[in-house]
Amino acid sequence: MATLSEEVEMLRKIPLFSGIDPGKLKLLAFASDRKVYKKGQDLFKQGDIGDAAYVIVSGSAEIIVDSDQGEVAVAHVGANEFIGEISILCDVPRTATVRSCDTLETLKIKKEHFIGLVTQVPDLGVEVMRELASRLSKTTAELGEARRELSAAKSC
Repeated sequence: MATLSEEVEMLRKIPLFSGIDPGKLKLLAFASDRKVYKKGQDLFKQGDIGDAAYVIVSGSAEIIVDSDQGEVAVAHVGANEFIGEISILCDVPRTATVRSCDTLETLKIKKEHFIGLVTQVPDLGVEVMRELASRLSKTTAELGEARRELSAAKSC
């Protein structure tokens, strides 16, 4: 079991939290829950109500979305990544399922604690917006490429 100081140091490795005052990170780490998932276990499912975001401490997971053809893995995440924030920031159901690829250890940050930190630390809100904008840009580029490939395949 990690100590509170180790959890604070782990949070500081996340770019989103790297500039946050250590005292505030200590409160966040204290209020968070350490969760371990077995290989193949879902952290949450697409459509679930979002009650928390997660920091991946160790292990990896796939981000999966439902499609007409079944489940499609759209991303792979690993240690020091932050996931699940969209539903708690936007008050929308989970946009994807997150499934562990191996033993996955996380720090679960409840919605009210994360929102409280964003309220207290405006720079964190800016960093969250930058991260979400970056993900949106990447997704838009991938969608454009997929549409081009589909168009090319249909024209043959």
